[in-house]
Amino acid sequence: MLQIESKFSLKYLFFLILCSGALSILTFTTQAQSSSTNSQKNPVNKDTVVIGSRSDTSSKIAKVDTVKLKISKDSIPAQVDYEAMDSMVLDVDSKKILLFGKTQVKYEDVVLNAPLIEYDQQTQYVYAKMNRDSTGKVEGMAKLKQAESTTVSDSIRFNFKSQKGMTYASFFQQSDFFNFAEKVKKADAETFFASKGRFTTCNLDTPHFAFRFSKAKFINKKLVVTGPVHPEFEDVPIPIYLPFGIFPMQKGRQSGILPPQFTVNENFGLGLEGLGYYRAINDYVDAKVWFDVYSYGSWRANFSPTYRKKYRYNGTFNFSLQNTKFAFKNDPDYSKNKSFFVTWTHSMDSKARPGVSFNASVNAGSSKFLRLVPNGALVNPGFTGNVSGAGNYSQPMNFTNQLNSTISYQKTWQGTPFNLGVNLSHNQNTSTKIVNLNLPDISFVMNTIYPFQPKESVGQSKWYEKLGIGYNGNYRGQVTFYDTAFKFRQLIDTFQWGATHNVPIILSLPALGPLQVAPNISFKERWFAQKFYRKWNTITNKLDTTIEKGFYAAREMTMGFSFSTALFGSYQAKKQTAAIQAIRHVMRPVFSLNYKPDLMKPFYSLQQVNQRGDKVQMSVFDGSLFGPFSAERYGGIGFGIDNNLEMKARVKSDTGEAEIKKIKLLDGFGISGGYNLLADSFNLSTMSIYARSSLFDKINITANASLDPYKVNPVTGYRINQYAWQGSKFNLGRIVNGNINISTSLQSKKKDDKKSLVSKISQDENLTNDQIQQQLDYVRRNPAEFTDFSIPWTLSLSYSLSFTKLLQRDYTYKNELTSSVTFNGDFSLTPKWKIGANGYYDLNTMKVQSLTTFISRDLHCWQLSINVTPVGVYKFFNISISPKSGILRDLKINRTRYFYTQ
Repeated sequence: MLQIESKFSLKYLFFLILCSGALSILTFTTQAQSSSTNSQKNPVNKDTVVIGSRSDTSSKIAKVDTVKLKISKDSIPAQVDYEAMDSMVLDVDSKKILLFGKTQVKYEDVVLNAPLIEYDQQTQYVYAKMNRDSTGKVEGMAKLKQAESTTVSDSIRFNFKSQKGMTYASFFQQSDFFNFAEKVKKADAETFFASKGRFTTCNLDTPHFAFRFSKAKFINKKLVVTGPVHPEFEDVPIPIYLPFGIFPMQKGRQSGILPPQFTVNENFGLGLEGLGYYRAINDYVDAKVWFDVYSYGSWRANFSPTYRKKYRYNGTFNFSLQNTKFAFKNDPDYSKNKSFFVTWTHSMDSKARPGVSFNASVNAGSSKFLRLVPNGALVNPGFTGNVSGAGNYSQPMNFTNQLNSTISYQKTWQGTPFNLGVNLSHNQNTSTKIVNLNLPDISFVMNTIYPFQPKESVGQSKWYEKLGIGYNGNYRGQVTFYDTAFKFRQLIDTFQWGATHNVPIILSLPALGPLQVAPNISFKERWFAQKFYRKWNTITNKLDTTIEKGFYAAREMTMGFSFSTALFGSYQAKKQTAAIQAIRHVMRPVFSLNYKPDLMKPFYSLQQVNQRGDKVQMSVFDGSLFGPFSAERYGGIGFGIDNNLEMKARVKSDTGEAEIKKIKLLDGFGISGGYNLLADSFNLSTMSIYARSSLFDKINITANASLDPYKVNPVTGYRINQYAWQGSKFNLGRIVNGNINISTSLQSKKKDDKKSLVSKISQDENLTNDQIQQQLDYVRRNPAEFTDFSIPWTLSLSYSLSFTKLLQRDYTYKNELTSSVTFNGDFSLTPKWKIGANGYYDLNTMKVQSLTTFISRDLHCWQLSINVTPVGVYKFFNISISPKSGILRDLKINRTRYFYTQ
């Protein structure tokens, strides 16, 4: 027996093995014959080497040099590499090698590590086992890695030739499963069998929960099939046994049954929601069908196929049919309703056909459908990463009274200025049940061209070469009907159409010093299908309307000059240590001269609108699709100014050192208006005022308003030709409409830079844009299930104020003011506990209109979430305990109850 201490040379070891086996079978023969004059008696064999010319027979020499090496029956096709940090024992007689210490054996894609390894060359078996020191502490485990499968065991027996083996007391991971088995039999690189074991998604040595089985078959990254299986928590078995279990481990889209969710609804009774089946038809198409059923007789059926072709297009279709019953039959509160809803989204990759795009976003159905859907009841099952279809209806959707759809086709001819757009759109008011369909809406655009500009410019351009002309045309057809009283004849009676044409002519002149001068001419024409004649009826005391159908046209022409420049002002601090180092102010004034002849005079008239005799100027084209041009000629000036304010301040950086930082004080602030020199009254136009700022990169402020400089009649509310600042009290004017929005988002510093869930969903290439929005919507509605415990706190606040004067049907004005605050925040009481809330507060009624609160508890491999909505039309609570792993997401304990007021 040969014993080699410490680390040895692998080449030397193989040389010893080769020499010991080759001595018995290696034959070396060299035969030489002297030259013979009789070649026939001594013929040259096949291994003869002839030296010299053919005529020189005396130079013939016969030489045989042959090596015959027989391959041993117990050999393997590849080389075995092994090493040991402690020592190695080579038994030549029994052809065994023993490795001690930190050892490693490599063969093809198999890597074996263990404190003790024995390799038998005759049987091609390798034995590995763990080792303990004198105190009983484990020094190392036997570890076998083949392909992407890794097993850590007490002992391992593996055959290099057959690729089969047996392991004992083994730990191994498959996808998100952490597995343990007392005995594992490896059939091949991808398949093995286990007995008396457990699997779990908890990565602790002693897991919080697991599923116990007596026997199981594992197919790497595909599935686990077990015999009788039951769960256990904290090593306590739960008496819930299944005769067998099938647990898919393959990532991506997988066909299968969608498990239902139990719920309780005050109006619908007990229910199962989300029971269905998902089918991955092929790499491009999948489909899902699921049902919601309730004990009072209500049900909902949903069908949602999706399709995709990478770098070409993707889309989702969803059809939902709903039969709603409140209470039981013969009950005083009994009522029923049938409704449906259809959604379709389609998007085309911009690289599929350059210059062509086709997109669709359809949301249409019965007006009562969304109002009768409990909050979250139609959330698509299978949110864990499988492709989800449309049909996510959240609480905000229950309050939605406007539905919009668009199907658009866009075509751009490469190398030309022409663009074509064809759109089909839909608008539906679920409160009034009025549906408007635009069938179709066609636009054709010719971008500005310069007909006098040469193809190859030489020298300085002439002024007339900057003369440009463009075209913008639009045709639209529209039908209107009630969704509860749809008739084909009604579509014909309510069909309207119209068209508009716009031909702008521009000229870019060289700058006159600091001034930029731009003359412009524009011609517009609109086509109408009806005229609306309105006249006060003294008998009925109301305004009657008569419609006259035909083809009518109206035109408008404008021309003018505009002048613009930029003015800069700055302040520079004298001291370098000053807190404010510099302030920069930019003003961009605009001044224009414009003229427009009155081409609309024949189409306007004064009509009485009430019994007091008040008259309003009306056009016969009021109520048409594109509306009339403005009345009266215009010859005046236009003015406006935009301001930008920035400063440089000395602030402390994260390292504590001072640095110069650029801070925006005002992103924009300005006012614009005009004065008509040719008008006989109301010469000054309404002023538009706007402001926007992002203070300290934390507070976003946007505001705009329209200021009317004229007074109004206190009785009728109509304008009078008198400026607001005339009289005893000074006043700049009346704000006829405006809004202010202030928002901010604050959060503590993250503990790590892990990518957020929202970012991961948004960047998932396997999902369409519609599916991304649906999953983000699910996250927003169930914040407790997706809590980020690495952020101790977050807070988002938004304030909105809106004011407008609305013209009523009786031609009087009504002021409408809305003011609200929305909030969203959460706070981590401990690293494991988090509470939060989001809601909507109406300052008009001084009431909370919507409020959702949640509490989350991180249970390591599980998560507890409680969501409660105590305020709002749709009140509900939800308690859910679910594993964090996406594979077992459907294995959640859920309790949900809704409280709905019809």
